[in-house]
Amino acid sequence: MGLTASLLAVDAGNSKTDVAVVTAGGEVLAAARGGAFRPPAVGVERAVDALAEAVTAAFEAAGVTSVEHVSACLANADLPVEEEQLAAALHARAWGASVDVRNDAFALLRAGIDEPRGVAVVCGAGVNCVGMRPDGRTARFPAIGRLSGDWGGGWALAEEALWHAARAEDGRGQPTELARTLPAHFGLGSMHALIEALHLRHIEPARRHELTPVLFATAADGDPLARAVVDRQADEVVAMATVALTRLDLLAQETPVLLGGGVLTARHPRLDDRIRELLAARAPKAVPRVVTARPVLGAVLLGLDRAGAVPGAHTRARAHFTV
Repeated sequence: MGLTASLLAVDAGNSKTDVAVVTAGGEVLAAARGGAFRPPAVGVERAVDALAEAVTAAFEAAGVTSVEHVSACLANADLPVEEEQLAAALHARAWGASVDVRNDAFALLRAGIDEPRGVAVVCGAGVNCVGMRPDGRTARFPAIGRLSGDWGGGWALAEEALWHAARAEDGRGQPTELARTLPAHFGLGSMHALIEALHLRHIEPARRHELTPVLFATAADGDPLARAVVDRQADEVVAMATVALTRLDLLAQETPVLLGGGVLTARHPRLDDRIRELLAARAPKAVPRVVTARPVLGAVLLGLDRAGAVPGAHTRARAHFTV
């Protein structure tokens, strides 16, 4: 007798989408990868259309047309109203009898812990933080940029580096090696040349993200201003984690603090060390750890949590994604 699909797990991010069809026992029957999931840019329906390509491929590989439950962790599901809109759109596709939608940061968090208890800070293109307890309580932030009080992430770090370098070159700001290292990355001799190239799109604006590693390299070489920017990012990461721990009454308990996203998984020594130093001072019971597991595993585990999965299901699913 064949295995029966119980769960569709979805981890949809700004750059790619992963889906998996899973049994109640944690066996992964099929998986597929799709493109970016960006409702703010294309609208909810078109974003879900793009998601449908990966879902269809996984369903066909698993030999099913629907499942009992959809566990979806989605980028841009930042506010409860957005979660509701996305849940309605997914439910309308009839992929599963029930649908849970969460922000994709919850997938990273659940992928990194053995029970649904801890806090995760994601620092990739932007920055976000979520937390959860086994009793269902959660902590989160709107995480929609400066409007909601956020600072940092790869894009913001690149912008901050450019701002300081421009002011250093024209005399309005403090001297910094960034005024040399940023334009040199593109083979240019001055910030004026880089500003002109970006403004006139001789260098595509999307390439600004390439300057974030340059910022970290300049900081590692000892530039005081670059180091100050890196230290500020560490402070923001720890501020979010500490607030989430406090909201969940976990500050005084030994609790995992998971670090994910490209900026944090790069393990820049100054950023990594500074985060651990600040956590030790502000949340001494926190246990920081960088998560490298695929976030779709978190979506699977959250779905199994909801189903009250049989013993061994979580272990079986985790083994599949960590091979």
